[in-house]
Amino acid sequence: MDVRLDCISNIENKELKITGSKSESNRLLILQALYPEITIRNLSNSDDSKVMQKALQSTGEEVDIHHAGTAMRFLTAYFACKEGREVLLTGSKRMKQRPIKVLVEALRQLGCDIEYEGEEGYPPLRIKGSIPNSNEVSLKADVSSQYISALMLIAPSLPEGLKICLLGKVTSVPYINMTISLLRDIGVVASFDGNNIQISHKKEIAPVSLVVESDWSSASYFYSIVALSDNRSVSLGSYKDHSYQGDASLAEIYRQLGVETIFSEHQITLKKTDTLTQEIKALDLSNSPDIAQTIAVTCFGLGLACYLTGLHTLKIKETDRLEALKTEIEKLGGKVEVTNDTLKLFPTENVLENITINTYDDHRMAMAFAPLALRKSIQIHEAEVVSKSYPDFWSDLNELGFKVSEI
Repeated sequence: MDVRLDCISNIENKELKITGSKSESNRLLILQALYPEITIRNLSNSDDSKVMQKALQSTGEEVDIHHAGTAMRFLTAYFACKEGREVLLTGSKRMKQRPIKVLVEALRQLGCDIEYEGEEGYPPLRIKGSIPNSNEVSLKADVSSQYISALMLIAPSLPEGLKICLLGKVTSVPYINMTISLLRDIGVVASFDGNNIQISHKKEIAPVSLVVESDWSSASYFYSIVALSDNRSVSLGSYKDHSYQGDASLAEIYRQLGVETIFSEHQITLKKTDTLTQEIKALDLSNSPDIAQTIAVTCFGLGLACYLTGLHTLKIKETDRLEALKTEIEKLGGKVEVTNDTLKLFPTENVLENITINTYDDHRMAMAFAPLALRKSIQIHEAEVVSKSYPDFWSDLNELGFKVSEI
């Protein structure tokens, strides 16, 4: 499905309810599988979370998680420690190109039985579940935090818990802290000190009901919309000012782009201001790389330069997001330079009209570029990809007054 967004001059002042955080939901689904006493409220309605639920309920030999990278990593650790269960964990063509070796080697250190069915270092994986014979593991710290969180989530179910030693500079710290916080929410003793993570064994927990905070990554597109609009506001629920999510840094970042965040009970209001920086200088997004596309496109729409760093994990996402951003922004008339972990956007006075944006099977490409309809009409190719994290995205844009039509 392709969609066309006709250029609009402004948006309606509305209140929208954003689905629960995909990151929190997927972590809690693993914990719920280990501890059925957990009840989850405001669970994400994303494809990724649905895939995770289906996989955890599966009794078959083959588990296909399609494009869901988080599910691939978390389920690798989960099934590896599921005594007596043997599965072939596989996914889409792109998933078979996404590295998993760091996690597999860490699990093998614990004594887990995992073999590659195809190319070394990549899915699909043949996993024979067993109880690990070690309670200590080391792995590189500058890789995707999901490898680390995958180990942390299964740690309390292990007979002696788990000590994780991180080698080198730790990146994506907020995601590790999110996992620590969720473990503590269910009564697990867990610590994260420097390069060491220590998680104690927990045989059983008391019944607990946990509410998933709405997704800050999804909120980013509305920050972009307000930044590109003319003196309008949008209210989003349900959020809190002490979030577990690293992407909550949006509130501070977008202050430079003319958007104020007003916190009230269970919601945030994004309000346009007159404060606008001349450029975004050396913004380190190593702790929140998922909002890089949104920020780059916002700056492009505002005619601002920006320099984003800490983006090395974007090379192994649904697509190579740095190259995809460069290609699509330059189609719209911009100029971009990228390295393995940086993006430099040059100021552009004009956005070209009626350009079709390719999404590369990447939900964030579709949603990051949609706000540009506040500048010029734009088309999004394979727009249905948004269902991976935010199935209601196009209907919510309609609520705000965007003119979205299938073509």
